[in-house]
Parts: sequence; structure tokens; C-alpha cells
Amino acid sequence: MEVQYLILFLSIFWHGCDAIMWSLAPNTQKCLKEELHANVLVAGEYEVVEVKGQRIDYIVRDSKGHILAQKDSITKGKFTFVTETYDTFEVCFISKVPPEHRGIAQDVTLDIKVGIEAKNYEGIGEAAKLKPMELELKRLEDLSEAIVQDFTLMRKREEEMRDTNESTNNRVLYFSVFSMVCLLGLATWQVLYLRRYFKAKKLIE
Repeated sequence: MEVQYLILFLSIFWHGCDAIMWSLAPNTQKCLKEELHANVLVAGEYEVVEVKGQRIDYIVRDSKGHILAQKDSITKGKFTFVTETYDTFEVCFISKVPPEHRGIAQDVTLDIKVGIEAKNYEGIGEAAKLKPMELELKRLEDLSEAIVQDFTLMRKREEEMRDTNESTNNRVLYFSVFSMVCLLGLATWQVLYLRRYFKAKKLIE
């Protein structure tokens, strides 16, 4: 089965984006992959154009194969999940058409929101009986926390990259020194060997 991956960046998801739509060919699957850190809320809404005799399934899983959401024969619906660890997650839509049926492409629409974009603040406000100003302050507070988490993650990645670069530079330096020592040792051995050879042949004293 043909697999096509659409790589979407977290920054696009984070600041919100319009729903995307594509045509899914018969008996193929298309996946959207994204790296997310822990404790991130993800909400998706999908819609599929129905075609008689055909079906589309969807599945959400992490890099270890753990299934976070799944449904067969979808038409329209929603899914939500919360990430437990930093990992790569993917949402796959799979077309299934019987061999005896001549399939046609189906249009799939997907809208994914991540982090605070996925939260239902209207519901939170009603449950907590918050005033509009208090609800807006709550949203801004969550946004500030999300920005701090993003900067912390970026700083951690920068430190990891710097450590990797320094480690690589040290290894290259040690390898260069080792190679130089080996070459000098080999050159010295060749000179001594040739000297003994020439002496044995009485070509030099």
C-alpha cells in the first residue's frame, strides 16, 4: 500500500491553521506526522466525502506503535488525545476498496489544533463561571505558559546540539592526532626496515 507523508511543523499547528484537504486515492494511505512534547492536548476534526462501496479508516499512533485513537468507516467526527512523552505522532487515513470494485479518489478534510488552540475555553468558562475578562486572562495565562515551555524546549535542544557538536569536534581532533601518530610510526618503521635491508645487502654501511 502506497504511503505518503505530509510533514507539518509544530509552529504552524501552534499558531493555528485552516483545515487542509486532499484527495485520497483508492487503497492508499496518507499520514501527517509531528513531533510534540509531553502533556500537549491535540484535537482533530475530520470529514470524508462518502463513496458507495468504499471506506476510509483513521488511526492515531506514536512512534512506538501505541494507538491513541482509531475508527473505521469514518464520514465526519472528532478525536482528542494528550501526549504523555516527547515523541513523534502521526494521524493516518487509510482507503479500503474491494478488489471487485473500481474505486475513485475521496476528498478528506482535516483540521488539527494543538495546545491552547485545542482547548474549549467557552466550556471552561461556563464550568468555572468565569467572566469574559477572567476567561481572557486565563487564555493569556495558558498562552504565556505555552510560550515559556516552547522556549525551554528550544533551549534544551540548543544545548543538546551544542554538546553534540563539541563531542564531535573532540572526536575529530583525537582521530586526527591518532592518525598523525600512526603515520609517523609507519614512516619511522619503513625507514628502519629499509636501512636494515640495505645493510643486509651491503649497499650501505
